[in-house]
Amino acid sequence: MGYVREKFMITTERLTLRLFQTSDAATVAKLCNNYNIYKSTLYLPYPYNLQDALSWIENHHVNFMRDFSYEFAITNKETGELYGAIALSNNTDFNQGEIAYWIGEEYWGKGYATEAAQSIVQFAFEEKKMHKVFARYFSSNPASGKVMEKIGMKQEGILKDHLIKDGKYEDLVYYGIINE
Repeated sequence: MGYVREKFMITTERLTLRLFQTSDAATVAKLCNNYNIYKSTLYLPYPYNLQDALSWIENHHVNFMRDFSYEFAITNKETGELYGAIALSNNTDFNQGEIAYWIGEEYWGKGYATEAAQSIVQFAFEEKKMHKVFARYFSSNPASGKVMEKIGMKQEGILKDHLIKDGKYEDLVYYGIINE
């Protein structure tokens, strides 16, 4: 991982993780206006429109500067094409953060989420000096759990029927990794 502090940017072998810009809103709206992404995420609305994207992007820079959360666009390192998003929250009271991510459906299965998640965990431990990073996913989305396993996270528990999504109860599976 290469973190460029002055540019708020992380580079990996294939990806550049950077702050979202207003100009990304149309692409974000196009990628997120997808039921298959909506059904596997906790907070994305559906349908998802341009105003949703603009509202979401609006506070990213302020949140980053306040060390509250770090929301990165996942982009192709060579072309700049936007694939998705990855975020790290920062709970300073407990010296931990939660990662969350989504990838546009046309980019699934290419390892982008894993590559981005690995770099975010490294960012959390090396740059932000966090003790722990955790993530959670709906049990109906095992692909997200595979990403967590690939980056070294361990399952810590399952909260049964913890949420309601589209009128159905969902189990929430928690994973975590400690900065040894």
